[in-house]
Amino acid sequence: MRRVSPFRYGHWRVTEGASQRYPMPEPQSKESMPADSRNRRVHMANERTFLAWIRTSLGIMAFGFVVERFALVLKQVSFFLGKSDAVTHLQTGHSHSLIFGILLVGIGVLISVLAFFRYKRVQRQIDEDSFNPSSGLDLLVTLSVVGTGLFLIGFLVRSL
Repeated sequence: MRRVSPFRYGHWRVTEGASQRYPMPEPQSKESMPADSRNRRVHMANERTFLAWIRTSLGIMAFGFVVERFALVLKQVSFFLGKSDAVTHLQTGHSHSLIFGILLVGIGVLISVLAFFRYKRVQRQIDEDSFNPSSGLDLLVTLSVVGTGLFLIGFLVRSL
């Protein structure tokens, strides 16, 4: 029997006798697989997705903290350099970055809470074999990333 095997640089080649050396198991139908092993893989994928959402929320919270602290660092550096007009300019920027940093931390917390509810909902749907995807959490992350980008563009343009 001829079998296709990977070759260097993304090319494929057909090898003779590969089936005798590396016998492939016969694919099992969904009905012949035990329900536990079938659901176990799907539940583990759901858990990996949940952990990815948690990593995303932690990243957004950390970025919010950095945004809030960065204006404070700029304020202190300009104070030590003796530029009083920069300190006055940064005081208004500090209030904006404080509000925006707190907002990002809040969005990160909200994403982690919504990720938990999504995880539990999908877990129940897997057990009931009735998965219905939703895009609420995806929309929240997309809007928070777009909002962050717009804020940073505005902040950088204003500091020119």
